[in-house]
Amino acid sequence: MTALEPAEPGLLVAEPLVRTEIKIGYARVSTSGQKLERQLDALAAAGCRKIFADKKSGKNALRPELKACHAFLDPGDTLVVPSLDRYGRSLQDLINMVAELRERGIGFTSLHENLDTTTPGGRLVFHVFAALAEFIRELIVIGTNEGLAAARERGRVGGRPSVATEEVIRAARDLLPDPGRSITSIAKLLGVSLGTLYNHIPDLRELRAGAVPRQLEAPTR
Repeated sequence: MTALEPAEPGLLVAEPLVRTEIKIGYARVSTSGQKLERQLDALAAAGCRKIFADKKSGKNALRPELKACHAFLDPGDTLVVPSLDRYGRSLQDLINMVAELRERGIGFTSLHENLDTTTPGGRLVFHVFAALAEFIRELIVIGTNEGLAAARERGRVGGRPSVATEEVIRAARDLLPDPGRSITSIAKLLGVSLGTLYNHIPDLRELRAGAVPRQLEAPTR
């Protein structure tokens, strides 16, 4: 590349580069006591042309309105949510979905946190989030390995507990949404069988679904 050639888009370059100025909203309530009206009013005030809303728990992977919302978005549009916790079920889930939106050329805005990936500052924040999520995963792995090593020192052969402990199940639940790890590799890391994970984590498939946010059909308007 010569000095006169433009550089690749950098960390602080706002995306998408071409915007339709169309805003699509998504809201969610997770308990019967919560009401949608405040979220809907905020999204309408933000200029959302269409709003999708789910009334299911964030732990339920089957959020039909979120799926419909994702499918409705076109490149150049911006998805607007009232707050980050109304969109992602976990930090990793949030990062995965926003990364997918970015790949499709779609912006993302969270009103409560005043976070907007169509601005340079908003894009930087999500890079920090991604780095933090990776750091948390590394801490989980380190802590799990240390716990297994301590168990072996106390005389437990092979590192595989006869019954999954609360710590092992907690670590498994933290690792399952990670798209970079298979269920088999997680079981091996924790020193338990696949059957143990399935038996002790009834919502394993839902947690695993968070690792693969690509639930979208070809976008249609």
